[in-house]
Amino acid sequence: MIGNHWFKAIAIADDVSYLDAATDHFEKELLEAGAECEIKGSLEQAAARLPGIFQYRYHQLQEVEAILEYLNIELKKLRSIHFRKYKETYNTDLASTVIEKYIDGEDDIVAWTKAVNAFALIRNQFAGITKSLDIKNFQIGHATKLRVMGIEDAFLD
Repeated sequence: MIGNHWFKAIAIADDVSYLDAATDHFEKELLEAGAECEIKGSLEQAAARLPGIFQYRYHQLQEVEAILEYLNIELKKLRSIHFRKYKETYNTDLASTVIEKYIDGEDDIVAWTKAVNAFALIRNQFAGITKSLDIKNFQIGHATKLRVMGIEDAFLD
């Protein structure tokens, strides 16, 4: 499905309850995308399909990056709330570095950080897919040039 369906559900609607479903969706898409990186069959057909595949996977990468940015914004917001709480409620004047250490141990901060990390992994995997598709384009182009030059089967020993 092309469209920013998950971004709208999570960030625009401000509803992180869809995060697990989005994660599952993108993990399934990554499995399918891995097969699209292979070169098999007709070079002409592979070359013809490649722009559409790349556009689709790059769009998914952009959606994942948008969701990740939303998660990072929410994490910063939550950290700010905790920072203010520590700054205003402690009798002693705590240094900012000490407050940051306390904030890092808060359960909700840990949970958000884990969610951000999991989505960052998905983003990195989609970046790998787009890089792989770029390499596939390069290989198809060079294989086509070799065929034009009359070199059908070349082996390296």
